[in-house]
Amino acid sequence: MKNLSLFFLALLFTLSVKSQEDDGMEAILLTGVEDASKLTNAYINPAMKGLIFGMNNGWYHTAKTHKKLGFDISIGLNAALIPTEDEIFHFADLGLSSSTTSTSLTGATVAGENSLTAPVKVSTVIDGEEVTANFNMPGGVKDDLPINAIPSPNVQLTLGVSNKMDVMVRFVPEVGSDDVKGKLLGLGLKKDITSIFGAIEKLPLHVSILGAFTNMNVNYDIQNDSSIAGSNQEATFKLNSYTIQAIASLNFPVLNIYGGIGYNGGSSELKMKGTYELEYDTGNPAPNDTKTEVITDPLSLKFDANGMRTTLGARLSLGPIKIYGDYTLQEYNTITAGIAISIR
Repeated sequence: MKNLSLFFLALLFTLSVKSQEDDGMEAILLTGVEDASKLTNAYINPAMKGLIFGMNNGWYHTAKTHKKLGFDISIGLNAALIPTEDEIFHFADLGLSSSTTSTSLTGATVAGENSLTAPVKVSTVIDGEEVTANFNMPGGVKDDLPINAIPSPNVQLTLGVSNKMDVMVRFVPEVGSDDVKGKLLGLGLKKDITSIFGAIEKLPLHVSILGAFTNMNVNYDIQNDSSIAGSNQEATFKLNSYTIQAIASLNFPVLNIYGGIGYNGGSSELKMKGTYELEYDTGNPAPNDTKTEVITDPLSLKFDANGMRTTLGARLSLGPIKIYGDYTLQEYNTITAGIAISIR
């Protein structure tokens, strides 16, 4: 459960954490569907990219494959580091309508400073009458983390299906609570190709190719924490990520040096579903001081990330116990650390 809680922290920064602070992420809907999509996209984009890059890490800590039916079980944590430039967004760059304005030039993304909130004013027309609304864009969660990174933990089983091939599986069945439920499935394949290089087979060097794919789904019931009245309010999140790499390792009795080069990428989708009753000020005396507009299933956002990657790491072998760590250079550089129990 703790493992899954980390997934939720990474996935739902904007929903589960910030919905209880400031005006809640749902308040962005006051800007209208088009502007709300642009603002939400700008705010949450670093978390989505960080998850894609992070989930593609930690698949290996050696290029050497197991003997048939040999296996290891590993527990690892990936931390995708957020570049400084992705801690803020500029309102002027979003192409917002004239109905949405802010006295701030910039706002925090989810990776930004906690205190960096930005006031937003909405002026629109409902039933021929001009109405307004005000809210604060939420700050980020940078100050709540030991390092400014998107975490993605994993538990993985690697099984030797022949002397030259390993199958890797990451699996979390649907678990959680009434408010948040999620599941994950990851599959990978590692094939030792050292023999094609001839004489190097006599060296403690192993070369393999690796391919892996991950699918993750999370449903979050935001109704209880929502700052806006309505019904059936929920957020759904889907992520697909993949990586293809050539990897190599120098395997000594105690110390193993490994690395890889390749390509990874993926896509994610965030939807906000349900009915939302948006309340605006008319400026008139009560009981005509507000007007309400109802919208349904307001947001459907898609995120993509991809690029080349290079990894360098080391593993310490203490009998069947392996302790490993590596660093990956990619758009969001990623630190990986973990421990494994390896047999055969």
